[in-house]
Amino acid sequence: MSKPLISALAQFVAATAGRNMTKAAYAAVGVGVLSMVLLTDNRANEASSWVTGLLWACLVYFVFEWLVRLRHMARTGRLALYMSSSAGIVDAIGALAVPVALVLGVAPKTAWLLSVLWVLKVVPGIPGLRQLRRVLVLESGPLLSVLVIFLMVVFLASVAEYFLERDVQPQTFGSVPAALWWAVVTLTTTGYGDVVPVTPLGRIVAALVMISGLGVFGLWTGILATGFAAETRRDNFLKTWESVSKVPFFAALGPAAIADVTHMLRTMELPARTMIIRKGAQGDCMYFIAAGEVEVDLPGKKVQLGEGAFFGEMALLGNNMRGANVSTTKVSRLLVLDLVDFRVLMARHPDLAETIDAEAKRRALENK
Repeated sequence: MSKPLISALAQFVAATAGRNMTKAAYAAVGVGVLSMVLLTDNRANEASSWVTGLLWACLVYFVFEWLVRLRHMARTGRLALYMSSSAGIVDAIGALAVPVALVLGVAPKTAWLLSVLWVLKVVPGIPGLRQLRRVLVLESGPLLSVLVIFLMVVFLASVAEYFLERDVQPQTFGSVPAALWWAVVTLTTTGYGDVVPVTPLGRIVAALVMISGLGVFGLWTGILATGFAAETRRDNFLKTWESVSKVPFFAALGPAAIADVTHMLRTMELPARTMIIRKGAQGDCMYFIAAGEVEVDLPGKKVQLGEGAFFGEMALLGNNMRGANVSTTKVSRLLVLDLVDFRVLMARHPDLAETIDAEAKRRALENK
């Protein structure tokens, strides 16, 4: 076997041993689930042999992936941790569910339905799900309280409709369990219409249940929306804090001052060759370079400013007209401080005001 092939195989095994999904794994999930769907279509009986072959190929890959990860975790001493983790359990299910079903005598066409569990392997690779999990954990109390309200309304409504409708519609409201179906359908505002109260009081109860359903699901939506908004603000704050702490200009500030600055700054992610400031435009903010580089187009020369530098402050200190064009030379992350926040920050931190003023005077002399 040639060295390039051995090297490529070693890289593939190393990538497979990691906890993240590889492109091959995504392809196997997609092909496997699609093949399972085709196998259930009676019109595809003629092609069932090659569809089954694709399913076996995907299964072999997932077994290989699971064994590689077991071997890697055993070598690093984390085998028990991996096997008890959600990722380890999903990998084990993906590798063993179908073979175990076949060994137990389940019909192949039915056993291959378990390949739908392969879609669980992509869950850790979805960034938003981690945020959703954190929101559900943080808001578990309010969410459970609304769930209790939901269950109370369902039970009370089903008992009320059973009492009011049992004599009129014994087939549909002849018992509380039968009325529960109506209560769930009505409270979720689905309204199939297969079970409908006909007595005046029964319809009044139904109206109250429908209104309660709107309120219950509105509460759930509001709790989740508020939780997501708070989590997004937290993530943005942490990202901005990290960027601010890397700017040498703020190095002398303490944690409280950096937190103050972080609340005021907003982050901009810009690609290369993007115009940030145009000469002659009105200036209402200044910029700090957290990462990347910008080019200032001055009369007769061009100046590059790198990570940690700032620009645009001249428009905030006096003349609010921009004096030069500024554009990015590479992918850059900028921290933007607006005029109102600039004045508040300078009032709270006189040392920063002196530093910015001194730097502005120095640049003014250089630009003459």
